[in-house]
Amino acid sequence: MPRWNFRLAFSPLILLCVIIAGCKDQDDATDNIDQPPALIAPDALRARIDDAIKYTLNQRLMNTRDQAAWQIVHGLEAFGRDLKIEADGETVGALDYLFQGNPLKGWLLRPGDKFPDGSTGIIAVLEPGSKTGEGHPDQWLGYLSQCGVQLDDPLVVGGTTHHVRDLLNQAKWDIYDGMEASWTLMAATTFLPLDEKWKAKDGQEWSIERIVKMEAAQPLGSGGCYGSHRLYALSLAVNRCLKETGKRPDQLNGAWLAAQERITLAIERVKEYKLPDGTLSTAFFTRPVYISDIGSRLYAAGHTLEFLDVALSRDELADDWMVQVVNRLCDLLDQTRDMNPECGMLYHASHGLMLYRNARWGAPVK
Repeated sequence: MPRWNFRLAFSPLILLCVIIAGCKDQDDATDNIDQPPALIAPDALRARIDDAIKYTLNQRLMNTRDQAAWQIVHGLEAFGRDLKIEADGETVGALDYLFQGNPLKGWLLRPGDKFPDGSTGIIAVLEPGSKTGEGHPDQWLGYLSQCGVQLDDPLVVGGTTHHVRDLLNQAKWDIYDGMEASWTLMAATTFLPLDEKWKAKDGQEWSIERIVKMEAAQPLGSGGCYGSHRLYALSLAVNRCLKETGKRPDQLNGAWLAAQERITLAIERVKEYKLPDGTLSTAFFTRPVYISDIGSRLYAAGHTLEFLDVALSRDELADDWMVQVVNRLCDLLDQTRDMNPECGMLYHASHGLMLYRNARWGAPVK
């Protein structure tokens, strides 16, 4: 398998996007952004998606020397147990490598609090703003919850076998009012009964609905990656509420209604700010911005698509404007095959394509 030693090549450009927001480069010879492209047939789009996914999975091999936990966990969100990495000259499963307690820069787990049932929580050490370790509260847990990990999966920490459940229990214990809880909500929505209630270490009672209320109250565009992770988590939670209660969106109330209204507004903003060729605003949900830098566009398109995949119905995902968005993202991934894209943007884009593919046509045959 070819080795692809991609590091944080585009990270400074994300900050540059903020500085030059509003710029539009009409001289980009590879783009015709003001003209809608001819619509691609469903089978052709599916083939493009499959090709982009396979290339990223099979031709970009991370390794434990050049990459850290931040990069590899992003890869796990996209590919789960299919993700391979190079460690000590061998190609191994990335998830097994981490869960078996092998060393990796930024994968900092330690025993946490003792609980009444005798179990011990597991803390993922927070490194705010990190591009090696966990940069947001419960980021590892949230991403792992999206790639098929189960609560009873063994997790070796300090030579002792724990379980993914211990990460979740620590997250439930540590939650507090006002924290950034986007990844906590992802995990809670995936793993817990919708109506479960629990007490945090400060004695306050929590539930998924309370986390939804807290997250939905934040300004649109705030939080990690312009709030795209928050919107993704809120969409997961609302979808589960609708499914389990049998309600329609117009029958929601309270925190659930607030979340649905925030989701609807974000979708409207994406459509409003989208360029005719399917390019999405590099300022996400806050204003229309086009920057010719390919890394910035890949970053915005991948994160936004992840949210849209879980916020829209299967029929809505097949709408012409969404087909343009997905096809344009495939263009961007094709254009970066000879580049070293930053892993966050690369794997969020891959995850977005996988979610879209699965929602419209089901998972591809391996």
